[in-house]
Amino acid sequence: MYWRAAAWIGIYLLLVLAPQAVLLLGEVPPGRDFWWNFSISLGFAGMAMMGVQFALTARVRRITAPFGIDIIYLFHRYLAWIALALVWAHFAILWVGYEEALGPTIDPREAPWELTAGRAALVLFTLAVVTSEWRKQLRLEYGLWRYAHVAFATLGFAAAVAHILGIGYFTAAPPKRALWLSVTLVWVLLLVWVRVARPWSEKRHPWRVVEVQPERNDTWTLAVEPVGHSGLKGFMPGQFAWLTLRASPFGLREHPFSIASAPEDLPRIEFGIKALGDFTGRIGEIRPGETAYVDAPYGIFSIDRNRDAAGFVGIVGGVGVTPMMSMLRSMAARGDRRPVWLFYGNKSGEAVAFREELGCLRERLDLHLVHILEQPPQDWRGETGYVSRDLLERHLPAELRTRLHHFLCGPAPMTAAAEEALHALGVPAHRIQTEVFEFA
Repeated sequence: MYWRAAAWIGIYLLLVLAPQAVLLLGEVPPGRDFWWNFSISLGFAGMAMMGVQFALTARVRRITAPFGIDIIYLFHRYLAWIALALVWAHFAILWVGYEEALGPTIDPREAPWELTAGRAALVLFTLAVVTSEWRKQLRLEYGLWRYAHVAFATLGFAAAVAHILGIGYFTAAPPKRALWLSVTLVWVLLLVWVRVARPWSEKRHPWRVVEVQPERNDTWTLAVEPVGHSGLKGFMPGQFAWLTLRASPFGLREHPFSIASAPEDLPRIEFGIKALGDFTGRIGEIRPGETAYVDAPYGIFSIDRNRDAAGFVGIVGGVGVTPMMSMLRSMAARGDRRPVWLFYGNKSGEAVAFREELGCLRERLDLHLVHILEQPPQDWRGETGYVSRDLLERHLPAELRTRLHHFLCGPAPMTAAAEEALHALGVPAHRIQTEVFEFA
């Protein structure tokens, strides 16, 4: 698996650096010094990275498999900032040292169209990144943000291509123009796949809501079954899906949720959804019989990828228990008797989702269930507060720690504290796996 990850990283670097080949083919325009050429190179690199961003969100399983799609989306987020910095540096160098290259005016009615296109691309890319990074602070509703993000990214990409071809410093020669257009075509095909082909496939494979069941702590179990097709293939316990309800798959209204049910329950799948935001707050309004669309399965957060483990540890908070429910249900269905320690953090005992089922699973599994409450009742005799090294040390047998696989899922402060505690206990890094709790 590591060699596959290294191979995809190499392909990414090749795609980003490939456009630089236009700088090496043929002669450089005369009268241009190092900083001029360096600025142009930064522009090409930034544009290439922006183009590859489409590939990172295309959900191509061969690409995501070695890393996990949550990590891919995290890369997408940080690489967007790097790409934006490169294109801004491209502009800044020209502005400081070659102001004449930017034209006599920024008025689009008078400025050359290719320069206007470049400025438009810069603004659109900036809006795409800024509104994504601070969506909640800007109070952008998720659906509105998705539409805006797609519009900013797509229009920015088109404007940047127009700018590069219009300027023509390094793309005027037919071979160079053909090279750049070929690279651009690949990016366009990726965009078509993401926004047209995949939604079309989902539209042809609908699902039907068959149950909406309230759980504790404003959590709902929503179950769906396939309509006219066989359902999921290759699903491993702990993976997640993009779910669309009361909207078309073309409508950019999909949301990622962990699958709570086990592969042994297929074709039916269940989601554990906490009522928190604009979309999830209305889950209780969904009725059986409604149409749903599912794009799945995704993720590498699964016991099936760690078959050599002597047992498992789950350190979860709140609705972060959902992927662990999938794994525990699957182990029970399979008769898997490997030991499992589940550290489950919640504010109070009443906030423990799936509390009764977890109690039943203790009878079917070698499950050591440790509830951690922030606000325990007066007669509480269990663990309180937060995950710490001392807490884990009291429950995890020292002789097994390096042979157990540890799954972490919950709010970032909780998983960060758990990672630090496990490292302090000598657990190797490859035995600690953290699910990014929110990445969309």
